[in-house]
Amino acid sequence: MKRKHRRLMVVLTSLGLLGAAAVLVLTAVEDSLVFFYTPSDLAERPTPPENLFRLGGLVEEGSVRKDGATTYFNVTDLQKTIPASYTGVLPDLFRPGQGVVAEGTLNPDGSFTATEVLAKHDETYMPKEVADALRESGQWRDGSVTQ
Repeated sequence: MKRKHRRLMVVLTSLGLLGAAAVLVLTAVEDSLVFFYTPSDLAERPTPPENLFRLGGLVEEGSVRKDGATTYFNVTDLQKTIPASYTGVLPDLFRPGQGVVAEGTLNPDGSFTATEVLAKHDETYMPKEVADALRESGQWRDGSVTQ
């Protein structure tokens, strides 16, 4: 084999290995992505039941009820509402009318089962994704939600 041919083989092999590594990295990143949706987003384009995603909005007033270790509540963006459930200890600041981001999956019946629930941390904070979604829907004005 000539010297040029050896170099060409090394370059082609290196490019092939680099391409394979890039595919593996992109596949790993895709598996760890968790998308954020509001109830209105889910109404427009439902996700498959096995997909893990974050559901954000407000905890609907009067919707929180406990049944043993499971808490049932509704997440709303003031246009659409999704029933949700969570088994476990909720954050201390979880309450009706407050911003919430719940990570979990959509059930075939349209309800949401959360594996993790995040609530706001003080009186002036709402999760950025929730605030942005409420702003887009026209429900957010000067740091307050219109009802």
